[in-house]
Amino acid sequence: MTTIQTLPLVLLLTTMAATAAEPAFLATQQHKLKIETITEGLSHPWGMAFLPDGRLLVTERDGKLRIVTNGKAGEPVTGLPKLAVGGQGGLLDVLLDKDFANNQTLYLSFSEPGKDDSNSTAVLSAKLVGNSLTDSKVLFSQQPKFNSKYHFGGRLVQEANGALFITLGDRGSRREDVQPLSTHIGKVVRVMPDGTAAEGNPFIADKSAKAEVWSNGHRNIQGATLDAQGRLWTHEHGPQGGDEINITLAAKNYGWPLITYGEEYGGGVIGNTKADGLEQPLHYWVPSIAPSGMTFYQQKMFGKWQHNLLVGSLKFGQLVRLEIKNDKVAHEERIRIGSRVRDVEVAPDGSVYLLTDEDNGAILRLTPAD
Repeated sequence: MTTIQTLPLVLLLTTMAATAAEPAFLATQQHKLKIETITEGLSHPWGMAFLPDGRLLVTERDGKLRIVTNGKAGEPVTGLPKLAVGGQGGLLDVLLDKDFANNQTLYLSFSEPGKDDSNSTAVLSAKLVGNSLTDSKVLFSQQPKFNSKYHFGGRLVQEANGALFITLGDRGSRREDVQPLSTHIGKVVRVMPDGTAAEGNPFIADKSAKAEVWSNGHRNIQGATLDAQGRLWTHEHGPQGGDEINITLAAKNYGWPLITYGEEYGGGVIGNTKADGLEQPLHYWVPSIAPSGMTFYQQKMFGKWQHNLLVGSLKFGQLVRLEIKNDKVAHEERIRIGSRVRDVEVAPDGSVYLLTDEDNGAILRLTPAD
């Protein structure tokens, strides 16, 4: 386990104030980066996925799904479900099914409205036909629902066998529901594409637990990815300090709110930093970086980044590069982007794409310039 208190920022050679026609160049420890603006004018984009034909799907938190073709965002895709838009809620992640080329199926996470202004995180499966969604089905709905605009989680990851990991937050004010296995609050859940609990889930035979639960003790997970071994890695927001990365294993309890390296906003102890039976983070940040989006880099374009973990930072407008050795963070580099980084994805050609979480949000493309 490691913690980083402060790190120097890399030198920004050309600021992101450059026009879209003028790429920015940025010196980093391993590569000189060329940063191009692919698309602008997006309203707080949250998630993205590459279509087999090279186009890009991108979600906007206010409830729009768009297809980006040759740098131009198209008209909103039709057929989306009703959303509870507000605060941190709205349309969140998008993920293509592993067999999308044959079944045209995708998954969307979103904040789903309930009765009396209640809401919770839900996941929709649908087929993308032209610029419309068809055959839509809500395959998962977090329970219980209640009125909150915070901590929806919402990242989606699919295993090779088709099972979906869905990350879920504590909804901001429901700490008491995180530890009990009888709720979906503050959990990672694992379901099949038809919505049934996935075989091998650790609590599937426990009648007092939700069968979908994979792990518990989470505050607000907004980054998730699989490593080369197929294991789930997640990162989550701490309160004031204590953002953390975990290898998120079945039946493990990651401690929130019983243990944390953060404190109450404005000060105040929440819990201890360690306790028997509760998992310690693999890595944590004090002060918080507000992580969002995460992926392992396994391509060849950035040769010196292979097997590194790339994490977006909302608070500091950074791309954080982590070198992993023996399941530990051996080195951390903070790469100054200059805008809130909401998502990080690797394109089929090996370039790195970032989403910036702004009123005038953008898609940025990173390639080596050395």
